[in-house]
Amino acid sequence: MIPPDHRKDFEELEASLLYCRNCRRPMPVRKRLLLVLLDRETYDYVCTGCGSPVGKKEEPLTPAGVRRPRLR
Repeated sequence: MIPPDHRKDFEELEASLLYCRNCRRPMPVRKRLLLVLLDRETYDYVCTGCGSPVGKKEEPLTPAGVRRPRLR
């Protein structure tokens, strides 16, 4: 179990490989902006091999309409 003080380290994860059903193996993915709403942005993860969507991600926006800064 992850201690509560370390959970914030995993708030912002970016996928680089996801399993593609069409290619039948883990493939590199691109993150593509799909939808912008007042409180969040929705992204699709797209397989670089065949172009099919393989996952989704939502990122919340701050009240000013700006994405939260990423910690690196």
